[in-house]
Amino acid sequence: MSTTTARRTYAAHPTPLRGRPAVLSVTLGIFAVVTTEILPIGLLTPIGADFAVADGTAGLMMTMPGLLAAVAAPVVTLATARADRRLMLAAFVLLLAVANFLTAAATAYWVVLVARVLVGITIGGFWSIGAGLAGRLVPAPSAARATAVIFAAVPLGSVLGVPAGTLIGDLAGWRTAFVTMGLLSTGVLALLLLTLPALPPERVTRPAVLRALLRRPDTRFALLMTFLVVLAHFGTYTYVTPLLRETTHAGPGMITGFLLVYGAAGVAGNFLGGALVTRRPRTAFAAAAATIAAATALLPVLGRSEAGALALLVLWGLGYGAVPVCSQTWFTRAAPSAPEAASVLFTASFQATIAAGALAGGYVVDHASLHAVMWLGAATALLVVLAAPVHFLRTGQRPWVASARRGARPSSGR
Repeated sequence: MSTTTARRTYAAHPTPLRGRPAVLSVTLGIFAVVTTEILPIGLLTPIGADFAVADGTAGLMMTMPGLLAAVAAPVVTLATARADRRLMLAAFVLLLAVANFLTAAATAYWVVLVARVLVGITIGGFWSIGAGLAGRLVPAPSAARATAVIFAAVPLGSVLGVPAGTLIGDLAGWRTAFVTMGLLSTGVLALLLLTLPALPPERVTRPAVLRALLRRPDTRFALLMTFLVVLAHFGTYTYVTPLLRETTHAGPGMITGFLLVYGAAGVAGNFLGGALVTRRPRTAFAAAAATIAAATALLPVLGRSEAGALALLVLWGLGYGAVPVCSQTWFTRAAPSAPEAASVLFTASFQATIAAGALAGGYVVDHASLHAVMWLGAATALLVVLAAPVHFLRTGQRPWVASARRGARPSSGR
């Protein structure tokens, strides 16, 4: 049997044993993407000092990739709709490696920004294709668990990737941190090419497919719920460090420890959400939103003590850790016949809302207070919990009942 024939057979009849290395390679790809995206958070000051730019200007390294990813998700996916998805994932990881090496070698700040443009394109393209691939790599009964494994890369990027990158930057300089990420991306590229089967597009994603998807009530509602919960999270989490300094009076070392515990709770929340979402997807989403609402509402009050702050950060991590896998699953179930198109909408809405949340939170902090931004975030997350039953009553659906329980193949829920 030729290699090409073997790859086609693998894609058509995946098994857990053969699919696990492929799932691992996609997970590592998302880990590299997420870590590269948020790595400047820990290196903002030395990078700004090296190029003599203000903190606000240096912050463009964070805002640019999110905004570009929101645009790149539909544009790049539509432009490459007929290409083998394995080759596209490899191309995006190659672009990520180039972006990291270019950042490390930059002699002017505009070169860094060009590299961050490449990162934004990679985020939009890799997420749109990779986030919904689990069902093509493993048998159907294992798809939900494989999706949870893939999405575990998001909190792991915060827990392991960013602290490790910051440590490397402190010990050997920020450029070395980006060289390390470039080498990691190169290794992921080799792993993707070795483990992924040929993945021709199951359905070519065209503008008409996206328009049809947007006309579906479940899709529009998934967009709204994702927008609200991600807005609530990033509008508050962006400013959690100054809040802990002001309210808990925690020092830098303690805050780092708190955020590591938060990240570990996020990993646990990802797998808890992945387990619940297979049976009760809407319950999982509502529980995640309610948890975020409770944590952000109580943090200004109970966060005055170290124990209270730590407990609420664990609660927050558990809640937000479940959001990406629950949101992606909801989009996929709203459009079972067009999983890649669903991933495009998921990626675009998620990335755009990350930028919007940080900007909205900053406005509230500047014009009100850190406590106010937490309470406003809690109210926004609570809207998710309150709005969902109203939606289901209006559309005649039973709230929080998984579509998978009504048949072997998930339906749109309508």
